Amino acid sequence: MTSNIEKLLILNGSIYAEDSIYKKGFIKIENGLITDMGDISQLTNSEEYKVISLPHGYSVVPGMIDIHIHGVNGSDTMDATREALDTMAGTLPAEGTTSFLATTMTEGSEAIEKALKTTADYMANHQRDGQAEILGLHLEGPFINPDKAGAQPLNRIQKPSVDIFKHWQDLSQNQIKLVTLAPELDDDHDLIRYLKENGIISSVGHSSATFDEVGEAIDAGLSHVTHLFNQMSGLHHREPGIVGASFLRKELMVELISDGIHVRPEVIQLAYNQISDERLILITDSMRAKCLKNGRYDLGGQMVTVKDGKALLDADTLAGSVLKMKDAFTNIQEFTTADIRSAIKMTAENPAKQLNVFNRKGSLAPLKDADIVILDENKDVYTTICKGKIAYIRKDDTHETN
Repeated sequence: MTSNIEKLLILNGSIYAEDSIYKKGFIKIENGLITDMGDISQLTNSEEYKVISLPHGYSVVPGMIDIHIHGVNGSDTMDATREALDTMAGTLPAEGTTSFLATTMTEGSEAIEKALKTTADYMANHQRDGQAEILGLHLEGPFINPDKAGAQPLNRIQKPSVDIFKHWQDLSQNQIKLVTLAPELDDDHDLIRYLKENGIISSVGHSSATFDEVGEAIDAGLSHVTHLFNQMSGLHHREPGIVGASFLRKELMVELISDGIHVRPEVIQLAYNQISDERLILITDSMRAKCLKNGRYDLGGQMVTVKDGKALLDADTLAGSVLKMKDAFTNIQEFTTADIRSAIKMTAENPAKQLNVFNRKGSLAPLKDADIVILDENKDVYTTICKGKIAYIRKDDTHETN
């Protein structure tokens, strides 16, 4: 559901502000922005506001930002339709996601170009408050290594090309914000250098790069790692690979799918110990089957079988996920020593900073977008607010605004 209320007041609950925690606080929202917040004892002039009064044990956290998501609820970025993007933007607030990068995958140039143009048009003309905001595009492939293709179609992989990327960026109206590529195939790191010069994040993923090759790519501008451990050179005592570089190179922000399937919980704890909440970014990498029943679904022209939370190609290769951000948020606290503040860093603050939107998203502070998630005593999503409008209220909850 959505609401057209322009002035909201959240009362009570533990509010996780940018620099402090208000154990019993308030947040004022007006015209899509947070206008004031603090301890409830400091509250004044509340008469004109629609009030959301929270029970004891509820928490208020920043909206989560998913920088790597293909689809949800039967829709996918590669469907390249306004309806698919609208479904994604309308569904994601239920899992606490208030903004995201629409993520493409390795397909033919025509299909990729259609997805880029459709997403750019949607961002320019059809985005609205009360839904998750598309912040841009994540181009995952086709500039990847065939040896680490995973669920990416082998016959659609292309060599990294500055000229092709320039064309695609023009079609996207400069909305490609992140590119996953194999740096070992990028001659003289021309594409990585071009991306760096133009303020676009280059990420190593679906790659067999060695530790030293990653270091050379970092020197050229590489600053990101796509879904750590999955489809990349692993850690070996004589060749640290991409995983070793992720552990040791502070220049890299590192994506992690914390579903316990792509990476088992003990290894997630290891990664958290080595990389910390300063550099980890939790993602879903979810496909269209998220929110749907077990069954067979399309992913880039390939059939994926989804059963009991696991998405597999017929060759038993993991093919994206059905992970929800709210579960990534709680899983990281269950699997590791991370607390709720660390989970906030990895789901909101870090992705906002990496995308250079921390001036308006990623934390709760005055004059920032009112992208807010209210969690119940079990840390499940009760309400999500996108740019000041209620985008989701859990139907089975008896608490209401008044």
